[in-house]
Amino acid sequence: MDEHEWLAEQFEANRTRLQAVAYRMLGSLSEADDAIQESWLRLSRSDTSGIENLGGWLTTVVARICLDMQRQRHLRREESLEAAVSESIESREEGIDPEQEALLADSVGLALLVVLDTLPPAERLAFVLHDIFAVPFDEIAPIVDRSETATRQLASRARRRVRGGSRVQDADLTSQREVVDAFLTASRTGNFDALLAVLDPDVVFRADRTAASQTASIEVRGAPAVARLFAKRRALGARTVLVDGSVGIIVAPRGRLFLVGRIAITHSKITEINMISNPALLRQFDLAVLDD
Repeated sequence: MDEHEWLAEQFEANRTRLQAVAYRMLGSLSEADDAIQESWLRLSRSDTSGIENLGGWLTTVVARICLDMQRQRHLRREESLEAAVSESIESREEGIDPEQEALLADSVGLALLVVLDTLPPAERLAFVLHDIFAVPFDEIAPIVDRSETATRQLASRARRRVRGGSRVQDADLTSQREVVDAFLTASRTGNFDALLAVLDPDVVFRADRTAASQTASIEVRGAPAVARLFAKRRALGARTVLVDGSVGIIVAPRGRLFLVGRIAITHSKITEINMISNPALLRQFDLAVLDD
């Protein structure tokens, strides 16, 4: 076996881990594959005689590539948010199986992918490499061009964003989640009576024009009308998250944020549901992953 064949074999042995890192960094199977391909090109052009840990070297290379791609993405502000959201529900990458990407996003955690996408590139990298893949901070620091202490701070800030800051899982938050989970379960199964049980008699549902898929926003009042709506439009793709510190929902096809639902709860009953899908507003929400 010559050196090129040996390198190819070693690269394939590391491909699964590299894809896992790249996908969590980029949130796109197509872009993750591009990053992996670029890492192979760099490996094939490099002098590997001095590399002691090839797996670690490849992880570092993929992380640098993904960081560059993330920074370029943040700089491309000429591409509108509306176009980005439109892409989120269409398979825009030729040769990428939408079902495969959906399964991958679901295995990672749709809510986690959405929250990761709100982080600055360096924070995202520090969190992904350290908290998910256990890469030591002294190895991450050169990638983000910071000291080890500053890199720890990056990961700490990202962790607070991902996990909801210094919040305490108190009884009120637990109660909110129970109500929202019951609401989603009832909607997914089309159970009208179960929906009525969690809705306040005077509940108000509102959806902006984009979320309503109509020419105008909609408003529905009263538990029977709202229950009929959600028994018919089953919330199959919705997931519970923290939205601005309270339990709400998101819809994120293949891990790309499409809709945020803010839910008001009083005395264990849902009193308001506000669905927002306006691209200009989506990134203004403070989203966090709920603990299992």
